[in-house]
Order: sequence, then C-alpha cells, then structure tokens
Amino acid sequence: MELEDIETVAVLGAGTMGHGIAEVAALAGYETRMRDINEELVQDGYEEIEWSVNKLAEKELIDDETAEGTLDRIEALVDVEAAVGEADVVIEAVPEKMEIKRDVYGEVEAHAPEESIFCTNTSSLSITELSEVTDRPERFCGMHFFNPPVRMDLVEVITGAHTSDETLDVIEELAEDFGKTPVRVRKDSPGFVVNRILLPLINEACWLVHGDEATVEEVDSTAKYGVGLPMGAFELSDQIGNDVGLHVLEYLSETLGDAYEPCPLLVEKVEDEQLGKKSGAGFYDYEDGGAEIPADAGREDVERRLVGLMANEVGKLVGDDVAPVGDVDTAVKLGGGFPEGPATLADDAGLDELVETLETAGEETGAARYEVSDGLREAAEAGGFYGGDDGGEASYDVIEVDRPSDGVARITLDRPHRMNTVTLGMLDELADAVDRLSEDDDVRALVVTGAGDRAFSAGADVQALAMDATPLEAIEHSRKGQETFGKLASCPMPVVAAVDGFALGGGMELATCADLRVASEGSEFGQPEHNLGLMPGWGGTQRLRAIVGEGRAKEIIFTAERYDAAEMADYGFVNEVVPGDELEERVLDLATDLARGPPVAQELTKKAMQAGRDDTEAGLEVEAQGFGHLIGTEDVTEGVTAFMDGEEPEFRGK
Repeated sequence: MELEDIETVAVLGAGTMGHGIAEVAALAGYETRMRDINEELVQDGYEEIEWSVNKLAEKELIDDETAEGTLDRIEALVDVEAAVGEADVVIEAVPEKMEIKRDVYGEVEAHAPEESIFCTNTSSLSITELSEVTDRPERFCGMHFFNPPVRMDLVEVITGAHTSDETLDVIEELAEDFGKTPVRVRKDSPGFVVNRILLPLINEACWLVHGDEATVEEVDSTAKYGVGLPMGAFELSDQIGNDVGLHVLEYLSETLGDAYEPCPLLVEKVEDEQLGKKSGAGFYDYEDGGAEIPADAGREDVERRLVGLMANEVGKLVGDDVAPVGDVDTAVKLGGGFPEGPATLADDAGLDELVETLETAGEETGAARYEVSDGLREAAEAGGFYGGDDGGEASYDVIEVDRPSDGVARITLDRPHRMNTVTLGMLDELADAVDRLSEDDDVRALVVTGAGDRAFSAGADVQALAMDATPLEAIEHSRKGQETFGKLASCPMPVVAAVDGFALGGGMELATCADLRVASEGSEFGQPEHNLGLMPGWGGTQRLRAIVGEGRAKEIIFTAERYDAAEMADYGFVNEVVPGDELEERVLDLATDLARGPPVAQELTKKAMQAGRDDTEAGLEVEAQGFGHLIGTEDVTEGVTAFMDGEEPEFRGK
C-alpha cells in the first residue's frame, strides 16, 4: 500500500485519545470513521471534536471552510462493520489493557479489508503479541500518539517482530501527512522510547522521597529549574495520572525486570485514590492551588540522580537497538516537552560523573535500577552519546547550518518543540556558525530563520536562563547575547531574517540584528520582557530604536504587546510582508539577489552605518548592568514563575 492509496481511516475508541486522533485524521483530509461501544460514548467523542475544531477556527488557526469540511469528514459509529468495512488504515485507541485490545482485533479482523493496515495506539504493550491476534502481522504496527493528539507533534511508529518495512514506511508517511513528526522505534521494546525515559524518571523521584533522601519540593524544583524540564517529576506524574504511571511501571517491571520495580510511594498514592490532577489530588492538592514548586530548592545531587537515571535508559535504548541516540532525543523533546533531549542533557552533565553517581547509589542501596547499562558505559568511553570533538566540520545540536548555494548560506534555529527559544548553548552555536560563515569567501549573503511554522523564535528560554542565574551571571548572559547577536549586525555579508510565526523577546532582538526582515502575514512581534519584570537584555533597548525610532521602541517595550507583521512594516521594522506559502521563495530570491552584489561595498556600507549611530556600546553596557540588577529581584521571580504557570504576575516593585 502507498500513501496515495489511503483515503479512509477508522479510529476505534472515542475517548480522549480516540477522538483526538480522529480529529487529526479529518483535519488532514481523510474520511474518518470513529467507533465506540455505544451511542453515548461515540456522540460524546464527536462533540469533543466539534468543540475543538470550532476553537481552532475561533483562534484563526483554521478557516471556517476547513472547520466545516473536517466535521463533515467524521462519521460517528457503533457498528464495527460500518466503521472498518472500507478502512484503509485502522487505528485502535481503546483502553490500555491487553485483553481488551486482543478482543477488539478479533472482532475487527472479520470485517476489515484484507489489505488494510492495523495500528495500535498503545503506549507500552507488545506490538508483536497484539499483531499475532490477527492474520496480518506484517501489516500491523504501533502508532503511538501523545495527548492531546491535535497539539502534540510526536508519533512513535513501532515495529513488531513481524511488521514489514513497507508498513512502517507508509505509516510514517501517514503521520507526516497528519502534520506530525514520526520517530521509528526499531524494536518492540516495552515502553518504546518516551515512556522508557519518563516513567523511570518519575519512579526515581518517588524513590528519593520514599527513602527520605529528598522532599517532593526539592525534587521538583531540581527537575523544573535545575534540569530545565517543563514540569517537576511529581507534577508530571499527577498530570499523566499516577494510576497510569503505575500501570506502565508494573508492565515494565514484569517484562524487563526489577530495575523498574514501582516505588511503594507511588503504589500508596494509587491505593489512596490520589491519582493526580484528574482526581483533584495526587502529590499536589489541585483543589487548593495545585503544584506550587519553589524555584530555589534544587539540589545538585538530586539533579545527578535524575539525569543519571535518564542517561542509563538512553544507554539501554541505544545499546539494544531500539532507537539511535538522535531519535531518542527527538522523541523525548517532542513527546515530553524537554528543552533538550536526555542524551544531550547527559552529555552536558558529563557521562563519567553520571556513571559514578549510579555506581555509588547502587553500592549504597543494592537496587537494580542503578546497574549501569552497557550502552551508557560505551558512550562514556566514547566521550559522550554524541562523541567527542574531532576537530572537523562543525556539528550543532540546536541550530542547523546549510552551506552556501548560489552564495546564500542559511542558519536555522532548530528547537521547534520549544518554539525555537534561545538557550546559552544556542548562543554558543550561533556565534560559532556566524564566525565560520564570515570567514567563508563563498558566503555572500546569510538567511536566518526558525524551524517549523510556529515561530522564528519565541524568545529566550527564561526557564533555563533567568531562574538559575545570580545577578552577576545574568550580566554575563546579557553580554553574551548582545555579543552573539551583534555578530550578525557586524558580519561582512547582508543578513536576511525570514520570520514565520512568533518573533518575541530575544527572538525579536535577534531579528533586529539582521539587515533586512521578511515576514509571513501571520507572524507576530513583540518585546514582552516587562510582563516578566525584566527588560530586553540582548540589545533590544539600543538596536530597536535605531530602526523604528525612540518613540516606537519605547511603545513596543513598555506596552509589552504583540504586533502583527503589517503593523511592524508600517513601523519600518519589517521590510516586506508576504503570504506564508510564499515566504521561502521570496527570501531565497532576495538573498540570492543580495549575494550577487558587491561584497566589499556591502561590508563597508554596514560598517559605516554602524559607526554613524549613537554610542551603542555604552547603551549596551547599561542594558547589561540593568538586566543583571533585575535578575535578583522578587519581581522577576514572580514574573517568570507566573509565566511558566500561565498566570498573571503581581509585581510589587521589589
């Protein structure tokens, strides 16, 4: 079967995952049959889709015609034969119990076309065992979506022992056509990739508290503000559902051994029906404020344990050929919202130190979970999961650099799962890339853009930068950003910023350093730092006024509002606004034209314009000092914490 042969998708189950997957399929243009065991369940699912689609239209993420067409393509059914009788692909999303899923496939097999492909949305169960219930194990695979399917980018495409490569290829193509990023799981290993990282992380958090080695607050402060994860480990467990996490850990323990033995603390929570957010209480009380995680209670020893456990799981996944290290990082970033993948975090922490941490914990406790995997030891001996620096061609983790074609080089900020927010590591990579390209005589023009279609860059990763810095460190962070972005302003070749989506905060400061800015019609700009109690710290107080004038610059910074591309064109910030589907072509045409220009004259023109401004360097130093002063204030703690919790800050001028 080829992708073009797929016209009808059947989704079995109309619950949270089922109706979400059905909506994704219908949005992508497929005729969709959604089935559940009774009329009430299937209608409830359809109403959830209707609400979601209308919300997308209300937010202008889709137009009214697309919304209407999506709903028209979905048929809610109870009869199995009507649901699967003409289906090219059947996606099963029934409850996560092996016996229920086996029964479903026994029923569906009698009615589905012989050539149709079966996919299970299981998060951990054996693909091979499920496939053997059917008479088409070669056309059976895992297709694991993440909740909510409409918003989450990742789909794990999982092979069973009998799955054909052709089946995996076409389901990966289908996931891409759904607008998702597929990651292939190459071996039917329990928990696949993402849950093999997240559940041991949660379990280790529980063991730390159960053994009186740390408190819930210390562990979650470490995870959220030390490691930089999107939420604390206990907060994540409450979000997933403590019962769900326990169920997966029990399955992992049953199939993989004692290293995954569930912590008694987690068992107690489930026995006490403290299941997390859905029950109103778990590790946090959601009827009385929810997860309130202190920003300053983290501990380095706890961080080493958490990162060490994740690194060990990466070692197992890579060593057992479940997935290559790059795919592990991609999957966890997309499926878990991590700012960096677990392998990258481990490399940054130092694998030798993490191995020592695990060995020491193993000696002290005798616990199987600390046994160092062969994959982790091999990576440590190699200098990291990604190896040591061989001194050759530069390789980057969070940016991509395309060498010049027709004189045009391109730098792409490559953290689409985090809307290309800027970390200190990205600043290092960006500075190195600009230096290298500036010395390359073949580079006559440079394009800077962001990966994905949601953001050029939504700004600094405030969670990673602001909460963990002293005032003096913040001054250095400010200077580092100013210097890095300044390389674009002072490099010899013309620089074009291609903005598609959000250019906010540090992202807008980056675009400010380009010589020309071309934006898609749906793009938004803004300097929201004052909403956090901060100020622009990467050149925004100085460089913006040189483009739009002091009055407009103060308006943009003081109001902290967002401005669409047309408004910013009126202000003189954006040079050209084009439809989104024309941005790539227009930017390439413009950059190619610039690359044909006189390089010496272009370089000297940039230098002359830079020299003709006011004393920018003095202004930048005041900006850096002010940024450093602010970082130690209570207002910044309030602003950043409120931002990450989705709440309005209450500034007190302290």
